[in-house]
Amino acid sequence: MGSPQARLRTILIASGIAVALLTAGAFTLFNGDSSAESAQAAQTSPQATTPQADPPRTAPTRASRGGTRSPEPSPKKNAEPEHKPKPKPKKKPRKVLQSGSCQASYYWEGQMTASGEPFDPTALTAAHKTLPMGSKVRVTNKNNGRSVIVRINDRGPYAGGRCLDLSKAAMTKVGGTGSGVIPVRYEVLA
Repeated sequence: MGSPQARLRTILIASGIAVALLTAGAFTLFNGDSSAESAQAAQTSPQATTPQADPPRTAPTRASRGGTRSPEPSPKKNAEPEHKPKPKPKKKPRKVLQSGSCQASYYWEGQMTASGEPFDPTALTAAHKTLPMGSKVRVTNKNNGRSVIVRINDRGPYAGGRCLDLSKAAMTKVGGTGSGVIPVRYEVLA
């Protein structure tokens, strides 16, 4: 018969032809055309065609859409975004009942406060000798102008020259934890 290599080559060629015929038959069935011309056309390369240019289109105008057209569009309308962010509501300035200047220190040890609540060094609270418990006080660091509003919930300080003892969080807000004692302006708010 022949060598095994020759037989293998013949089988490969025959199977390649069978695959080509099956592909052509499937193509003709898919197109629904059973003529031999369509199978032959499928195997040939398509001819190069030049694309046809689109006919010029006229842009629709406002008048053609039912609206009236102004002579010139307003530049202000085109420049503004459609959705403006809503402005944040401004806080009403609080009425100041009393104000003054003094030295302020801070503390961070966990203890019971004079108001009866446990001391929280992360809360914006302070101690004062005479202000009513629950009073709101704006404390401003005179060195840098930073301020914080604290709630009075404890009594003290008992060191001379100091009128406020801030929690560690409040002192951090005004930027004074590095020095320990800072000059402040305080305002008792209504």
